[in-house]
Amino acid sequence: MMRISDGAIERLRVAAENPDLGGTRYRLMHKLGQGGMGTVYAVEDSVLARQVALKVINLLDSKGELAERLLQEARVIARLEHPGIVPVHDVGTLPDGRVFYTMKLVQGRRLDDPETDLGLEPECLRTFLKICEAVAFAHSRTIVHRDLKPSNIMIGPFGEVLVMDWGLAKVIGSASSTPSGVHSGGAVMGTPGFMAPEQARGEGVSGPAADIYSLGMILNFLLKSGSSAQLTRRLNAVIRKAAAVDPAARYASVEQLAFDVSQYLQGGTLLAYPEGITARAWRWVVRNRAWILLIIAYLAMRILFILWRKFS
Repeated sequence: MMRISDGAIERLRVAAENPDLGGTRYRLMHKLGQGGMGTVYAVEDSVLARQVALKVINLLDSKGELAERLLQEARVIARLEHPGIVPVHDVGTLPDGRVFYTMKLVQGRRLDDPETDLGLEPECLRTFLKICEAVAFAHSRTIVHRDLKPSNIMIGPFGEVLVMDWGLAKVIGSASSTPSGVHSGGAVMGTPGFMAPEQARGEGVSGPAADIYSLGMILNFLLKSGSSAQLTRRLNAVIRKAAAVDPAARYASVEQLAFDVSQYLQGGTLLAYPEGITARAWRWVVRNRAWILLIIAYLAMRILFILWRKFS
């Protein structure tokens, strides 16, 4: 019996894994990553001569349920035309019957990549605000993500921020959407540590509040992973409010959460951290200390000049 070399076995394995793109406008380049339902490949669009990403189902789908989920994901993303959300280009079927869609090929690092350095606290917070912008836009289109986490956020080489993987997204009020947190098999859908408690319990209602919880945990991850690990009381209050166990105690919207983060950056008053007039006045002094010191120095010089003129 002829022995097959390890190299030949590996080549056969790769050939079996790689999708047959015959009859499509795409040429396979290489595999980018794999999730629970689909695999993403870098492909070349032969019509437009550009590289794009192609996502295809990687599981048996005799009932067509996964194909419908992938199509639903593509339709959801197609409704979200925003700079912080990867656009869908095309939807189709491979020769073997599997559904696929193509989207922009994103370059950059995931937020959870150890080599992703967002710098000091202000840079982390500005990145977080860009994440909030994309999620708030989705909510304005009645879509909740339901799986927000650092690994689903990409930072581009020019500082662009992209919210990825809308496979668990739900259109609010849509009867056809999968119940929040649970698919047909009854397994909880989401990521522990970033998933809202009500979503982890598999409750049937999951709205914007679930995404707000996840954003609170992402903010906590960002700040504790950044160059400044010490969180101020005011920032801790923002995280606690966003990630409150009770959905009613969270921010009413992503815009409110973003407002508090913006206020923190500007030294303003926070919804999550009410303060008395003394504390607000002191923060105003700290924020404007350069101008205050300049005015004090000017007044001191004027007084000295007047005294010198008087006694000279």
